[in-house]
This record gives sequence, C-alpha cells and structure tokens, in this order.
Amino acid sequence: MLKPTALLTGASRGIGRAAALALAAGGYDLAICCTSNIEALSNVKKEAEALGARCLALQADVADSAACAHMFQEIEKSLGSVDVLINNAGISRIGLLQDLSFEDWNRLIAVNLSGVFYCCKLAIPGMIRKKQGKIINISSVWGVCGASCEAAYSASKGGVNALTMALAKELAPSNIQVNAIACGAIDTDMNRFLTPEERQALLEEIPMGRMGTPKEAAQLILKLLESPAYLTGQIIRLDGGWI
Repeated sequence: MLKPTALLTGASRGIGRAAALALAAGGYDLAICCTSNIEALSNVKKEAEALGARCLALQADVADSAACAHMFQEIEKSLGSVDVLINNAGISRIGLLQDLSFEDWNRLIAVNLSGVFYCCKLAIPGMIRKKQGKIINISSVWGVCGASCEAAYSASKGGVNALTMALAKELAPSNIQVNAIACGAIDTDMNRFLTPEERQALLEEIPMGRMGTPKEAAQLILKLLESPAYLTGQIIRLDGGWI
C-alpha cells in the first residue's frame, strides 16, 4: 500500500524539521526543501529515512515560481502527486517600516506569501484529481493582530491567513481541507536575535511562561491531518494563551 506524500517547505530546521520527522514516523513519504542549508536538509532526509519514510530532499527557493514548478515535477517523478502540503518556509525582518528597503519588503512578501500561493497552485491539480488533500499553512499570531517593528512580516502572515480562509472555500467541494496554524513565540532560530533580557520580558507576557517548541507545532500539524474533513478554513493559534 502506497503511503501518502507530504511536501514540507523550509524543512531544514525548526518547525519544518520537527514536522518532517513527525510525519515520517506517522506513515508519510516526504518531499522536503530549503533555500540554502543543504547540509542540514540532508541530515533531516537521513533521519526521516531511518524512520521508514521515502524522502526526497530538494534545494528550492519558494519565492521563485519556476523553482517551485521544477520541484513539483521532481516530486511527481519520484513520489507521485502531493497529498499533503505544509507551507512552512518563512523569513522575518525586524525594524521600523520606514527603515525597511523596497528590496527587503519584496523578498519577504515573495517568500512568506507568494511562496504559499505558488505551492498551493501547483499542489491543487493533483489533489482535485484524487478528490482529497490537506493544506496546512504555518502562519503567525502577528498575522492576526500585527506587531510593532514587524509590519512587513505581519502583513505577509495576514495575507497567508486570508488566503487560507478563501482557498478553503474554493476547495471544500473537492474534499480538500485548508487550515493555518498561527504560531506565537516558538523556540526556533527566528527568535535567536532576542537578548536574554528581551527573552525574559517576552516570557513574562506569555501566560504559560515559556515559548512553544517545534515538537509541539509538529504535534498540532499531525492532529490537523487527522482531524475531521469538516474542519477547514480555520486559523488556529498556538501561542500559550499569549494573544
């Protein structure tokens, strides 16, 4: 019996890595990608294969539509069409909007929002043919309420949330579920810029008194994949009661 195929973008570290290993252990074959950290991605591939999954590791910049198209062609040849798409790749920029360059704005929107569009567009035809599929977009609480000094990031994740809700309506007749996880402060490299004092101040704002872990995000991804088909179009916050 063939295993379902899951594509995870941004899988070399953090939430992407944790999700890849959880899916490998949970009976999925995997396609994983990242932009530049190929050595780390290769290690994730080895770990996933040790858990019994077939795993295709690809270097692909999700901000590039041609690179995404090529990635899907390679997945189709090796693993078949994508049954589960997890759009996890993302970048952030910290600072005042007035200090953000046009180039940095365009790059952030291209990775965080356009990359989700490209991968969804490429995955949907195969899902429609099978009359089933699941798309999970990894978003942020800042896409729900906005964050000072992260205006561009907030805008990109707000776009992901709106895209999630709209696409869920389009694809529901084809039995394809589309949901998003709006993460709060997760203990990944994206938050390594915080000084010890800033980190402590942040933790004091979070009712649970700690950051979430990549493993917890991966557990929620698995739960969503196992959830009833009637659950679609939802933005589910994973934030320890913060927002």
